[in-house]
Amino acid sequence: MKKIEAIIREEKLESVKTALEEKGIAGMTLTRVSGRGRQKGILLQWRASDYRVDFLPKIKLEIVLSDDEYKDAVDIICKAAKTGKEGDGMIFVLPVETAFRVRTSDNGEICSKTIEGGK
Repeated sequence: MKKIEAIIREEKLESVKTALEEKGIAGMTLTRVSGRGRQKGILLQWRASDYRVDFLPKIKLEIVLSDDEYKDAVDIICKAAKTGKEGDGMIFVLPVETAFRVRTSDNGEICSKTIEGGK
């Protein structure tokens, strides 16, 4: 199993979520985060002075999928989240040793398949 952590622009959340749902990927966790990368924030003006906003609001999506499915999900996220400008985000893929469903204590690949299907 793999865990996808995708940091994307807030305004791209609906397009990413819709694109993933069209491919049958409904289970995900969303966290509102702030961050900075190469973009190094943005320069704003207020009254007569400039100031830099270093950490910009972003969305972090976390999705756990089987080893066979995660590459498609990464492609979908890349296409749906892309604006072509700095600050589009990052995607990290991490190994997951196992997963447990709290309600039933089911674990392993069976648990990840039912998690993504929303059952």
